[in-house]
Formats: sequence, structure tokens, C-alpha cells
Amino acid sequence: MSEPILDIQGLNKSFGPVHVLHDVDFAVRAGEVTALVGDNGAGKSTLVKCIAGIHGSDSGTVRFNGADAHIHGPRDAAALGIEVVYQDLALADNLDIVQNMFLGRERGSKWLLDEASMEQAARETLASLSVRTVKSVRTPVSALSGGQRQTVAIAKSVLWDSKVVLLDEPTAALGVAQTRQVLDLVRRLAEKGLGVVLISHNMADVFEVADRIAVLYLGRLVAEVHTKDVTHGQVVELITAGRSGDLGLARPEAAVL
Repeated sequence: MSEPILDIQGLNKSFGPVHVLHDVDFAVRAGEVTALVGDNGAGKSTLVKCIAGIHGSDSGTVRFNGADAHIHGPRDAAALGIEVVYQDLALADNLDIVQNMFLGRERGSKWLLDEASMEQAARETLASLSVRTVKSVRTPVSALSGGQRQTVAIAKSVLWDSKVVLLDEPTAALGVAQTRQVLDLVRRLAEKGLGVVLISHNMADVFEVADRIAVLYLGRLVAEVHTKDVTHGQVVELITAGRSGDLGLARPEAAVL
């Protein structure tokens, strides 16, 4: 088993009296897609935001590339090489692809942007991911389809020498052909050696592209399994009940009469 590139141990997070994450152990390995699944309210978004530095954790340890890491904000996560593609994509419709990919990280001086360098880097990044659905990197985002927007958002996340990419529901509200494009891109990210976390409610997508499945149930990570070792039904049981046969939470002991 390969050493995790991102290894989280004993993560706890509360908001006031509400304990959202309970001693979560979560690992991401280079070259693999790990699907993070769970029902609404299971804690998926909170876990991702703790990894991304948006929320601080109450306790727990984080190791990145085998060394202790301290994530106090999004800049710390980005400096490590952790990028997140949120469901709303965070793209500016009035800007073109190049401007979106470099938004906030533009090249050049404060007086003059290096447009040629940014355009070349955008093209190379899209080409490295075998993206063929975008005709011009100067196309305004407002003119792109849903699948093309998702492609741009994912390409933006790998432009910065990232090592771990977290994708929040990347195929939500996409058609069949666009979903196919995005799933192919997710696999290519792993093939490039990145550690990919796929957050999804779509079990067909999960079983198609994920190497491992991690299941959150009421803030607890109840199982982390190889995709080939479980069935759709077992994963659904883990999501809805926290256990499936020998997997997940231990069965409560019989009450003593």
C-alpha cells in the first residue's frame, strides 16, 4: 500500500454545541481517486473545508508528503499543493478562460500583465489533460457549456503544481456527454500522479472512476474500502445506516435483560 500523500488522523470539528466531525481518519494517495460519500449532513463539506483551510479543526493531525503540516487558512493549503473545485465552480462569467485560470495569481508586473505567458500556460495545461472540447482559451466563460466550465475549473486547479485536488460534485446537473468528459478528466488527473478526492452522490460515477470509497455517516468515517471489494448495495447501506454486514459501525450489544 502506497504512503498517503495526505494523511489526516483524529480530526474533530464542532460548531458551537454541534459536533460535526468525530475523530475522522482520512487518507489520499497519489495516483488514486478516493470517493468521499455520505448522506446530506454527514460532514463531507465540513471535512473538505477543514482540509482546504476554510474551517479550522478543533483537534487532529495532518501529514502531507510524510511531514507534519499545519493548515490555518486557504493559503496554507494552496502552498502545500491542495486545490478545491467547489460545486459552484467560482468562475467569473465576464472573463475568458485564461483570465479565470489566473484570477488572483496573474503573471507580470503591477503595471503590465504577461498575457502571452499566461495564455501559453493555459493551453499547455488543457493539452496535458487531453482537453479537446475547448476551441480557444480566449473564449468567455459565459459562452461555455456546463461540462466545459467544469473542465476549466478542474484545469485551473492543476495549473499551480497541485498534488491533491478535491472535486465537489463535479458532474452535478451535467448531461450524459458532459458527464463522460468530466469523468475521463478525473481519471486523467489520477494518471498524472495527483491524489484526487471525488465528492459525489452518484454511485454510478463513483464506481466508474474511484479506486477507493470513504463513507461518512453522521460525522464519522465508518469505512474506507477498495471499490472492487464492495457492491452498490453495500455502499448505500453504509451511507444510510453506517454499517453493512461486517463493514462500518459495530453492531450495538444486545441489551441485558
